[in-house]
Amino acid sequence: MRLAVISDIHGNLPAFEAVLADLDALGGADLVWHLGDYVAFGPYTGAIIDRVRQQIDELGADRVRVIGGNTDRYIVTGERFRQKPVAEESEFERLHQTRVTISEALHWNLSQLSWEDYRWLGGMLGAELRTRVDGYGTVIGVHAVPGDDEIFINPDTPEEEAADYLLDRQGRLMLGGHTHQQMDRTLGGWRMINPGSVGASVVAGKAQWALLTFDGGVLDVNMRSLDYDTAALKAHIMDSDYPLKAWALKRLGLA
Repeated sequence: MRLAVISDIHGNLPAFEAVLADLDALGGADLVWHLGDYVAFGPYTGAIIDRVRQQIDELGADRVRVIGGNTDRYIVTGERFRQKPVAEESEFERLHQTRVTISEALHWNLSQLSWEDYRWLGGMLGAELRTRVDGYGTVIGVHAVPGDDEIFINPDTPEEEAADYLLDRQGRLMLGGHTHQQMDRTLGGWRMINPGSVGASVVAGKAQWALLTFDGGVLDVNMRSLDYDTAALKAHIMDSDYPLKAWALKRLGLA
């Protein structure tokens, strides 16, 4: 059984198209799991949703499963990142500017959605994925960690802390995105895999995803990190009415 794991597209259509082409070149997958954060902060809003829904239509809703992420929730509900109060006056202005910038970008993304797009995003908030693979065991899919779409688990997160987030779930393998960083860790009886980010990877100019192959109880993980057409992305940003062009290019490592 082959499972494609895709997360954090963030409104980057050229990167997403590169991933879809790569998946096709590798022979496709029996299941495709999307782990959320489809459009926030990127310049392609409705186009990403259209492309994901096209994939669902082509392969079937039983093969392509979707859940929401934290930024999908922000767009739908108006919520924003949880932040601790700043401790120093010197940090206060930066805090304010960061919040203004994030809100401006998300308000623009919201303005690009149709009513059907909005309903589609809203219908998957807080969801999780689960399947049982014959000979292997139970696999779960979340955006960040079970029950919380904002928690960061990184390669250097202490093992005891990371394992605690899985205490109330049963299974063998957890798939989660959110950090935009590829990761493969073993935590007690769990294996935790992050496919990285399609559209806003920590590795600038790369579109990342993962292809998992289960065979006779053995799991093979193929972490993919692809070049994509960054020139097309940059041109689209500059030609659009996106309100934060310089910020977007810097965020993506294209400036």
